[in-house]
Amino acid sequence: MVFLPAADKPIAKSIALFTHGYTSHKGSLLTWPTRLAEEGMTSVIFDLPGHYLGTFSEVDSFESFKNDSTRLFESAWDFAKEKFCEHFPLYENYFGENDFEVVLGGHSLGALLAIKALELETFKQFKRSAICVGLGMPEESKTHLFQTPFYKSTLVIREQLVSPEISPEKIFPWIKEEKKNCSVSNQKIHMICGKDDLVVGEGGVQRLVEVLEAHGNHVSVDEPTKLPHHTPEAAAGHIKKYLKSQGLI
Repeated sequence: MVFLPAADKPIAKSIALFTHGYTSHKGSLLTWPTRLAEEGMTSVIFDLPGHYLGTFSEVDSFESFKNDSTRLFESAWDFAKEKFCEHFPLYENYFGENDFEVVLGGHSLGALLAIKALELETFKQFKRSAICVGLGMPEESKTHLFQTPFYKSTLVIREQLVSPEISPEKIFPWIKEEKKNCSVSNQKIHMICGKDDLVVGEGGVQRLVEVLEAHGNHVSVDEPTKLPHHTPEAAAGHIKKYLKSQGLI
């Protein structure tokens, strides 16, 4: 879904592409593009494959999800550019200007994929950055929320919300390894995570920041007091604030 600003507003020299977290759907992020369109910025939200609350599509293999899911940001980019040019033909020149920027972002799993997508060939010609909501690295020595009896009891329901090929027992270990061994380098990444986010846990953001900074990434952090993991829609104001601080809206 693409969200275009009103023609009577200044049009931002930036486009944002967002996707959701595990077992969720693009509707959970609806406040993000709505808020940005009010500020003159075009943005797209899209569903990840294998998520039944979204497209109700299947995933043929876990390998294909791991290898190809980031490329949906490329599809979202093509869609955004097409719709933008249809509605604002006089602004096509924006894409070739040095201060134009592409923002890739998401919540939780979607945030991890956004970081990985920063290095896709499609985006290398542009200034680019990632906005990551609800993403961190739990402490190894402590029992994580995912390992508690209460959370494990919810997996019976959660696994029914996704294709069998991306079931919790497959995707959680992969997410953990992807964060631990993240090799994305020299990128601009902004982390937004509530201090009450029980999935990320205390200190989880900083541990991931250390991994990212070790590869030369420029990482900034916003940790509001209240932004629970299950309410990504509440991050809209924090995203707007960050983009304003960067001069993108």
